[in-house]
Amino acid sequence: MTKRVALVTGSTAGIGEGIAEFLAKEGWRVVVSGRREQEGNKIVDRIRSDGGEAMFIAANLSNQDSIKELHKKAIAAWGRIDGAVNNAGINTDQAKFAELSDEEFQKMIQVNVLGVFRCMQLQIKHMLPYKSGSIVNIASTAGQRSTILSGTYSATKHAVIGLTKTAGVEYAADGICVNAVAPGCVKTQFLQQALSSGWSEESISDLFPIKRLSEPKDIARAVSFLLNSPCAVGSVVTVDGGHCA
Repeated sequence: MTKRVALVTGSTAGIGEGIAEFLAKEGWRVVVSGRREQEGNKIVDRIRSDGGEAMFIAANLSNQDSIKELHKKAIAAWGRIDGAVNNAGINTDQAKFAELSDEEFQKMIQVNVLGVFRCMQLQIKHMLPYKSGSIVNIASTAGQRSTILSGTYSATKHAVIGLTKTAGVEYAADGICVNAVAPGCVKTQFLQQALSSGWSEESISDLFPIKRLSEPKDIARAVSFLLNSPCAVGSVVTVDGGHCA
């Protein structure tokens, strides 16, 4: 039986790295993608040493040509894309709404909204002839509620959820499932920014009913579920330890 192929954007660190490794262990051929080639190749080597199949393709999701080349190379290498995880995203917000930068907002729109939109379009067009395929967008609880000091980031993640729901409904009859996962605070390298500003892991963990931070593997489990759920259409699965409940 031919292994299914999964493309995971933004998978050279953090949540995306965890998703790529988890899917490889589940038997997917994984395309690891991101801007950092050295880190990406290390992840590929780790997956292969564990008996999985993976390859790295460099891509910058703020650039439309780079997005097209990513999908072209992935399909050329393994013939098709059965599952796509649009994880790449950035957050540069650090101010109250009136002080937020137009320039930084534009950068986030390019990656978080247009990057996801362009990836989804290419993925859907590729999947349509097969009448099958799954797309999981990584949104955020910031796209489900107000988020202090992250107003424009929150707006981009609300947009991801809107894209997910619309595409999910429009292509359900074509056998293509489009859904999203909304993580909360996840224990990754990027959390070190909060810890370095005076917070402790214990104090942050106390904010969540489960009394611990979510980990990349928690998000990966939800992604795997949606990639294998043909009746899930336009769904948003929140994985935040009960914080938004």
